[in-house]
Amino acid sequence: MTESHPRESRAPHNASGLGAATDTTRRAALVTLFAGVAAIALGYAAAFAPHGTPTWAPWLLALGIPAALGAIMILGATRGGRGVGRLKIPFAFVILMLVIGFGAALALPATEGPLSKLWLGLPARAAIVIYGIGLLPIFVLPVAYALTFETQTLSADDLELVRKLARERVGE
Repeated sequence: MTESHPRESRAPHNASGLGAATDTTRRAALVTLFAGVAAIALGYAAAFAPHGTPTWAPWLLALGIPAALGAIMILGATRGGRGVGRLKIPFAFVILMLVIGFGAALALPATEGPLSKLWLGLPARAAIVIYGIGLLPIFVLPVAYALTFETQTLSADDLELVRKLARERVGE
């Protein structure tokens, strides 16, 4: 790669032969994804308990879903051994909003009725889920990706390396 190119290489393999296996960001995201999916599965499985769903089961979902979604975002944005770069802050914000949103919806008392105060036309819990969990990330993530597009996408050199590796693999 030439020095005049504004971006660093984000190819899947580097010259020393070390690739994703040594990438701590990717490894941590995979562990988090596994833990999140396990928490989701356990939370759903608890619904089949003979004496009703335990009170802790929805909280596993409230933590497992943001963990799994965050891990998937990180796995999709990780380039080589560099991690997610400037996307750390938007990703952390979205994950935090998901945790707070699900937690708030679960923690609010179940006192909603026909005369309950509405938040932008919805009962409190529904408003938190729709606006905080559903809509807020839709505004944050596209802006974050747009601002980091040049540094987070593959460069021409990276694409050429991928093509070269594919040709080598087909020739094996």
